[in-house]
Amino acid sequence: MEKNSFKDKTTAQLRSNLNLIKGITIVLSFVIILLLSITIYGMVTKDNNGTFIALFVVAISCGATLPLQFMNMKNIKKELASR
Repeated sequence: MEKNSFKDKTTAQLRSNLNLIKGITIVLSFVIILLLSITIYGMVTKDNNGTFIALFVVAISCGATLPLQFMNMKNIKKELASR
């Protein structure tokens, strides 16, 4: 999203987007933690680690989206505070 796109939205739309992004971030964090714990457990206890290593890489890659979500939430909060 562009920074200027927040100025074009109403306060209700910004609050709705903020709540949606918070929910998505919480669910994504939970899924990433669950996936990481399953893959670490699998790598420690199982002999065939190929699948678990691939899933570990997927979990780390999905975790890279979290900072973007936090930055987006911060920008929305800043725009709401300026109104």
